[in-house]
Amino acid sequence: MELERLEDESIDRLFDAILLLKTREECYRFFEDICTIGEVKAMAQRLQVAEMLKKGFTYTDIAQNTGASTATISRVKRFLNYGANGYNMVLERLGKRESEKI
Repeated sequence: MELERLEDESIDRLFDAILLLKTREECYRFFEDICTIGEVKAMAQRLQVAEMLKKGFTYTDIAQNTGASTATISRVKRFLNYGANGYNMVLERLGKRESEKI
């Protein structure tokens, strides 16, 4: 399983630190320090691609709207379908949170 290759003490520590963030502002501050702007934008783009794939958009539409390459879109789709279910879990929670705001 992929997750087993990812797990180690330093990554556990990173995730524990992320779980301590309480606000969007805190997230901006932490991620600005720990990642390059390009890295943060790449992660945000992958999440946007996953959301659009779940909604049934075509690769062409996704590429035009996000600027993602077809290789990135394909990789995200593979993880949506065969990954650790992280995208699906987060997208479901985001959807619930957004529907509660209405």
